[in-house]
Amino acid sequence: MGIMYRLRSTTIKRTCVITITKMSPTIEVVTERATLGEGPHWDVSSQCLYYVDIFGQTINKYVPSTKTHTKARIEGGPVTFVIPVEGQQNSFLIGLGRKIAEVIWDGLSETISDIEILVEVEDEIGLRNNRLNDGKADPSGRLWAGTMGPEPEIGKLEHEKGTLYTLIGRHSVKEHLKKVSISNGLAWNVKLKKMYYIDSPLKTVDQYDYNLSKGEISNKKVVFDLEKHNIPGVPDGMTIDTEGNLWVAVFNGSRILKINPNTSELLTTINFPAKQITAAAFGGPNLEDLYVTSAQLVVDGQKQPEPAGAVFKVTGTGSKGLLCTNVKLP
Repeated sequence: MGIMYRLRSTTIKRTCVITITKMSPTIEVVTERATLGEGPHWDVSSQCLYYVDIFGQTINKYVPSTKTHTKARIEGGPVTFVIPVEGQQNSFLIGLGRKIAEVIWDGLSETISDIEILVEVEDEIGLRNNRLNDGKADPSGRLWAGTMGPEPEIGKLEHEKGTLYTLIGRHSVKEHLKKVSISNGLAWNVKLKKMYYIDSPLKTVDQYDYNLSKGEISNKKVVFDLEKHNIPGVPDGMTIDTEGNLWVAVFNGSRILKINPNTSELLTTINFPAKQITAAAFGGPNLEDLYVTSAQLVVDGQKQPEPAGAVFKVTGTGSKGLLCTNVKLP
């Protein structure tokens, strides 16, 4: 972990004495365990964290001010992301199997009150066992979401079956990348006109030139390679801070990486008491708290001990995040 210091000066007989106090991040468990926690999204207006348990098929809400955790189960397939709809109370877009749906949830009940299927992707023979995975809204409120191939057993994936999409209007999608294996982390730097993307099995963080108004990407470039840095596991979800640094969750690696995508430098590593770290988002009143999701999947017959599957709150990183953008729907 990178080291931060707080300086305190005192004067003793005209001699300035500097006391150096080392500061390091604090990691706290804040929720109960999920099977596969994913997709953390901080909603500024309500000052709460939303996330999903993909295989538990739940959308979740955590309110730090009251330390309350509520969830609603949704039938119909794995629930892969949950993002509030801008300007509409209790409305969310979710990934549900191969479907993108709008649901109504009061944030307290154990069930949703309404659901509308907006679009279903990959209804062709050979792709019907695919599912959506990570999804986020870009800074304009446009939904990006990608799919992955079947994984009948964790670690045994059918590769290059997925696609990265954007939602166009309410009922259609646009394809951007094909032959994706596990569509995962998304982040944007508006100032640099870049989008960052992760296809997990490649073990890289990729950069694209990004046209925000058109919602188009081009010119792929690898900005970080986990294998070249001898980092175990695969990259999963990620977020970005105000300085343009990426915070990348490493599944089966027990860590979050802070990297500078402009220099490909690894700046910081934060280690966690859980192996399967899945995603991260900045939250809190000043967007200085890092919320990190995790999983407790059984891999090769090995169960993951507590607190695997919980959401972690990390304070004292010395960084501040960018806003999580809500989805804008017509």
